[in-house]
Amino acid sequence: MHKCIVIAAGDFFGLPFRPLPGDFLIAADAGYDKFLSLGIDPDLIIGDFDSRGSAPKRGNTIILPCEKDVTDMSAACRKGMEAGCREFHLFGGTGGRLSHTMANIQLMADLKSQGADSYLYGEKDIATIAEKESLTFDDSLSGFISVFSFSDKAKGVSIKGLKYELEETELDSSYPLGVSNEFKDREALITVRKGKLLIIWQGNDTGKIERQELSI
Repeated sequence: MHKCIVIAAGDFFGLPFRPLPGDFLIAADAGYDKFLSLGIDPDLIIGDFDSRGSAPKRGNTIILPCEKDVTDMSAACRKGMEAGCREFHLFGGTGGRLSHTMANIQLMADLKSQGADSYLYGEKDIATIAEKESLTFDDSLSGFISVFSFSDKAKGVSIKGLKYELEETELDSSYPLGVSNEFKDREALITVRKGKLLIIWQGNDTGKIERQELSI
């Protein structure tokens, strides 16, 4: 399945990989200028263009009203879902207003509920949502990794191969038990059986992660 790569108007620190043929590239509002700075022509441009000031004069542009119930990033991801994408890489979605960063984390949870995996890239770290699955992290990763319940409760949470381990534990959304764990030069495994986990780790390479859906 091809990736959907979305660049929005927030802080942008470059692409850690080159898009492949068949990837769906979407510019959300002023994310269009970030694509142009990379010498890449996006497949779709969408937004209300309040951040950019004006809409590009391009045939592949969708102009949204300023007063709406979805963010430009969310509207872009909807187009990606409609195109059949189930893996989303979100850039320009952090920094500036904290509310925008939080909205994009919630967007990842919504994508997960629709059967799609997503990754939100910051300056030095990446966030993803896990649900009823195991994530395996390559032994070459280093630095900090944090795990938070993004449901009222996340049940059956196991952490193996990190500095601090858990076995079939329940995490609560009001208590950050899983903050500031560490990679230890070995393969790490994070599992959640019920509920959603927000996982944030240092690095910019999602190619070192494998996801496996749980059968129960």
